[in-house]
Amino acid sequence: MMLPVYEKLQKCYKSFQEKINFQPKVGLILGSGLGDYADEIKVESTLDYHEIEGFPISTVAGHKGRYIFGYIKDIPVVIMQGRVHYYEGYDISDVVLPTRLMKLMGAEVLFLTNASGSVNYDFQAGDFMLISDHIANFVPSPLLGPNMDELGVRFPDMSDIYNKELRTIIKQTAKELEIPLKEGVYIQLTGPNYESPSEVKMCRILGADAVGMSTACEAIAANHMGMKICGISCVSNLGCGLSDQPLTHAEVQETAIRVAPLFKELITASIINIAKNL
Repeated sequence: MMLPVYEKLQKCYKSFQEKINFQPKVGLILGSGLGDYADEIKVESTLDYHEIEGFPISTVAGHKGRYIFGYIKDIPVVIMQGRVHYYEGYDISDVVLPTRLMKLMGAEVLFLTNASGSVNYDFQAGDFMLISDHIANFVPSPLLGPNMDELGVRFPDMSDIYNKELRTIIKQTAKELEIPLKEGVYIQLTGPNYESPSEVKMCRILGADAVGMSTACEAIAANHMGMKICGISCVSNLGCGLSDQPLTHAEVQETAIRVAPLFKELITASIINIAKNL
């Protein structure tokens, strides 16, 4: 008997197949401040999340909520404008369903982006951090429950979640573009509240450099399915306790929008260079 989570995924995939004839090589999830990135590529077609049967819909203001299919240079990509977060009240299986669907569409690489708060005193608002690893113990694993053998093994290895080869390519790309790029560990907490000073201290003790409310669970699901994964986080603010200023969503958006042109340049060049090695 087909598992309910897998059955739902298959329904979404069938809905996609009925509407879109496109096979991407790279899947890109856009974080805060990057929502208009998809407007700058050669767009072939779009698919609103509402048009996909059973698909979870983002409730966050400013998230357009659709897949964009098109080309970055000559590389076929699928781009998510608006992701679903665990704090919106969805089951974790729904949070990662869009990622799993991109793999079924044909994407071999998952490129994750987000906005995060710094818990590292050496990071400043506006920095870019290449994600080298993550801590995801504070949100449920998307692999809980019966394993979907069609997607991956019961106990997937997690030693190279953020593919070392892809990280090398991105670092070299950033160097060529003269865009400063930090590297560090990302920790996902549930949100939607920002962290307390003591929680920021906890994150730092655990070995994190930046904290956010997405990404790690998506990486786990993609890794389970055998995708190559990379991720860049835009440090949009200093974590609570590292600054005297109270945290606001507006501050996060302002920083993300301010550095978006450089972020877009780095993403585009990185995807082009990654595609050469696929």
